[in-house]
Amino acid sequence: MKAQNRYMQMAIDEARRGITRQHGGPFGCVIVKDGVVVARGHNRVLANHDPTCHGEVAAMRSAGKRLGTYNLSDCDLYTTGEPCPMCLCACLWGNIRHVYYGCSIADNGRIGFRDDKFDGLFSGRDKLAGFLTQIDHEACLDLFDEYNRIQHQIY
Repeated sequence: MKAQNRYMQMAIDEARRGITRQHGGPFGCVIVKDGVVVARGHNRVLANHDPTCHGEVAAMRSAGKRLGTYNLSDCDLYTTGEPCPMCLCACLWGNIRHVYYGCSIADNGRIGFRDDKFDGLFSGRDKLAGFLTQIDHEACLDLFDEYNRIQHQIY
């Protein structure tokens, strides 16, 4: 298995931990530096009563603490869903080197999330060519389908 696929599988596993505990949506994330996973995070919006605690933000907070820096310029981020505008900006502010995502903004909408609404307000992803790469779409779609089958709260 290619390293990228292995990291995305870790993000899927992290998301699954969160949804089985009803912490939030099926969004898991891992951050990798020099081939080593330095942080993991999953959506904890419901668990923390925090609308900003998306998987990417949780993982970036953890990576910053572990590495002792706000500058994550040598890090790649793997996430099960294409980052919403808030998370995308957080990745840019944190100097993440590259973002790999599974499901698209449209897929996020298919399971009840409003990312497409906000993405329309803050357009410009077309200017990020080379920064965002979709991988393992089918595996992440399977996760989203699993999430749809279990009882969950839409927020």
